[in-house]
Amino acid sequence: MKPIVTEKAVMMIETQNILTFVFDQRKGKEEIKKEMEDLFDIKIEKIRTLIRGNKKYAYIKLKKDFLAIDVATKLGLM
Repeated sequence: MKPIVTEKAVMMIETQNILTFVFDQRKGKEEIKKEMEDLFDIKIEKIRTLIRGNKKYAYIKLKKDFLAIDVATKLGLM
């Protein structure tokens, strides 16, 4: 798991409450959800994934009670 810190990813954090990560391609959505919720103590509303090349990108939308900017700050992205 590795966070993405591009201009688009930061804009998604601020406007849509979405975090973007690169995961191992073999991980499923349920595994990603469990890992993220346990690691950051958050609740996830929805996960979208994109496989490009041999990388799996996960767009993780948090529930309204949890702010993506707080998680990004903990990770040192903001």
